[in-house]
Amino acid sequence: MKHVVTVSLGSSAKDHEFETEFLGHPMRVTRLGADGDETRAWELLRRQQAQADAIGVGMVRDHYEVGARRYVHKDTERLMNVVTRCPATTGARLRRMLQVRALRYVQRKLVNYFNNNHVLFLSGMRNYEMALAMQDYTKNLTFADAVFGTGTPKLLKSIRSLEMFARTARVATRVLPDKLTDRLARLTKTKKGTIAKAFESSHVIVGTFADIEACGTPANLKGKTVITSAIDDEREAFFRDCEVNLVVDVSPMLFEGRVVGMNTIQAMILAALEINSEELTDHDLREIIDELEIAPRLLHPTGTFRNIRRFAFVVHPLSQEYIKKGFPVPKSTPKAIMNQVEKAAAHMPPMIYTKMDNIISPAGAEAEGWLISVGGTPKEMLTRNPEFTYRRLLAAARMAEKMGAQILGLGAFTKVVGDAGVTVARRAHIPVTSGNSYSASGALWAAADAMRRMGLVKTHEDGRVKAKTMVVGASGSIGSVSSRLLAMAFDEVYLAGRTISKLEALKESILKETPEAKVVATVDYEQYLGDMDMIVTSTSGAGKKVLDITKVKPGCVITDVARPLDLPPEEVAKRPDVLVIESGEIELPSDVNMKDIGLPKNVIYACLAETIVLALEGRFEVYTIGRDTEWQKVKEIYKMGLKHGMKLAAISGVNGVYSDEDIAKVVELARKARQTTAA
Repeated sequence: MKHVVTVSLGSSAKDHEFETEFLGHPMRVTRLGADGDETRAWELLRRQQAQADAIGVGMVRDHYEVGARRYVHKDTERLMNVVTRCPATTGARLRRMLQVRALRYVQRKLVNYFNNNHVLFLSGMRNYEMALAMQDYTKNLTFADAVFGTGTPKLLKSIRSLEMFARTARVATRVLPDKLTDRLARLTKTKKGTIAKAFESSHVIVGTFADIEACGTPANLKGKTVITSAIDDEREAFFRDCEVNLVVDVSPMLFEGRVVGMNTIQAMILAALEINSEELTDHDLREIIDELEIAPRLLHPTGTFRNIRRFAFVVHPLSQEYIKKGFPVPKSTPKAIMNQVEKAAAHMPPMIYTKMDNIISPAGAEAEGWLISVGGTPKEMLTRNPEFTYRRLLAAARMAEKMGAQILGLGAFTKVVGDAGVTVARRAHIPVTSGNSYSASGALWAAADAMRRMGLVKTHEDGRVKAKTMVVGASGSIGSVSSRLLAMAFDEVYLAGRTISKLEALKESILKETPEAKVVATVDYEQYLGDMDMIVTSTSGAGKKVLDITKVKPGCVITDVARPLDLPPEEVAKRPDVLVIESGEIELPSDVNMKDIGLPKNVIYACLAETIVLALEGRFEVYTIGRDTEWQKVKEIYKMGLKHGMKLAAISGVNGVYSDEDIAKVVELARKARQTTAA
C-alpha cells in the first residue's frame, strides 16, 4: 500500500488519516498540521519523507508564473527543499489546471454566467491563469495584490497592471529583508477596509478561504459568487451565514465525502505513477482529470440559487415636454428658450434614469438593469450627423459595461438613427439589440387581441382572417417583418411607403415565403384606407403626417408602432369609431422596482422587453440590429417571452388603457357609421 503524507501549515485539529484506492493503487493518506509554524512544518517534512511515497505541502504560498516570468516564494522553496527522498508537491499545477477548467465548466453549465461580471481576485499572481481565462468573458477584472502585498489602498484594474506589479514585487523580495516583506503582507485594518469595500462592488470573488474569511462579512458577501477550494462543512457554514449565492469549489470530492487539498491529490498522482514532479506533464494531468471525471462542486449555501442577469437600455426624451418632466424647467418657459434647452440637452453625457430589479421569470431566471438616458430628442437626432448620436450611445455602452450590464438595448429613436444599431453594435464591447423583433411581435399581438375583442371580422376555416390590412412604412425594419407575418394571416396585405422599388422587392420576397398571399405594393395608399380592417404604421417620419385618419374605415384597428407616434392625440380624437393602439406594450412577470416611464406599473415597451427577455435567457448576443429584422427572430422572441412569463399588457391608446367599455363604445360607433355609409 502506498503512503501519501500531507504536511500543512494549517491547524493540527484537522489532522486525519484514511485509506482508499486511487488510479488502481491502494493508498493510505495522512494529514499533519503545523499550526502556522514553519519550523514545525520543516521538521515534519524532514521526518515523514522516509516513510512516504509522496508528500503534499499545503497552506503555503505557491510559486507562480505571471506573464513570461516565474516567481519563487522563498519560504515555500525552503520547505520543499527539505524533501529529498520522495516526490513532493504543493499541488499548484493541478490547482491552476482545475481552476481554468472549473471556470469553463460554470460558464457552459450556467450559460454565459461570467459575461461582463465584476470579478475581484484577492491574488491575481496566484491565480494568473484563471485571470487570463476570465478575461475571455469580462474586462471588469480587479486585483488586490497591491493591497495585500504593500498596504497601498489601491486595486489593480487590468492584467497589464498586475504583470507590472508582479515585476516590482519580484525585485522587492530580492532586495528587502524578509521581516519587512512579512510586515507589509500583514492584513491591517486599513487593508481589510479597502478589500471589504471591493467585495461590495464585485459579483465574483476569487481567493483562498482564509483570505475571504478575513475580509468577508454577511454585508459584503450576500448574493455573491465565490471561487475557492477545499470547502468542508465548517467553511460552507460560514458562506451560509454570509448568504453567499454560489460557491464554486475547484477541489473535487473524490473520497467518500472527504475534501482534500490539491497538494494531496497531486501527491497521490505522483505516488500512483511513481514519478517525481518534474516528470509529470500537463498532458498526464489532463488525461487523469478526464479519467477521474473531475468537475468542480457548485454549492448553494442558502439552499436557493439566484442566477441574476444584468442589462442596460438606452432611453431619451421624445419631445420638449419630456425634457420639462425630467428636469427642473418651468412649464411656462417660452418656446424660443426651450429650443435652446433642447439643443443643450442633446450634448449632455448619458446618465442613469432608473434601476430596474426584482424581474423574476417563472422559469427561475432573474434580471436587473439600468435605464440610461441620453439627452437628444428625435428632432435633434435627425438634424445632426449620425456620428453625433453614435458617440453618445457608445458612451452609454461604456457606462453599461462598467456597471456590469451583459447586454444593451436601444430604445425609441436611438435604434433608428444612421444604420439602426449596426455601428453601435460593432464598436461597443457588450452585445447590442434594437428590440425591433419584439416590437413587431408586440404590435401584431396587440392588434390581434384588439380585433378579437372587437369582433368585427371573421376567420376562414384554416384560421386566416377575412380582412384586409395595410402596413405604412412597410419597407422599414419593423414594417417589413409585420408585412411578412400579416401575409400569412390575412386575406390581403397592402405594402405602403414612399419608394415603390423597395416595396416591390419586399412583395417579391413575401410571395416566395407565402405564395398563396395576395399582396399589393403602393405609394399612393390613401385611396385604399377606406377598405382596411387593420393598419400598422411603422414610419420614422418624426411627427410628419403619414395618413389621413378621416379616410379610415369605421371599426378599423390602427397599431401605431412609430416613436414619436404617427398619430398624435389630436388626430386620434377625430375618429372615436376607430381603435388606435400604441403598439403592444408588455407586462412583466413580477412586481418590479423602477421609476415611472409613462406606462402602467410593471408595463414596459416591447423593445425594452426584448432586452430583458434576452437577459433572462442568457442570450448575450447581437440579436436585432439594422433595418432588416428577421421574422424568424420575431417568432423566437415571442416564444422566449412566453417562457419567461411576459404577457400582452392592457391595450393602450393615446389617452391611456382601453377598458372593455371603451372598446365596446368604439364598436358601437363603428357599427352606426357603417350603417350610415351603407344607407
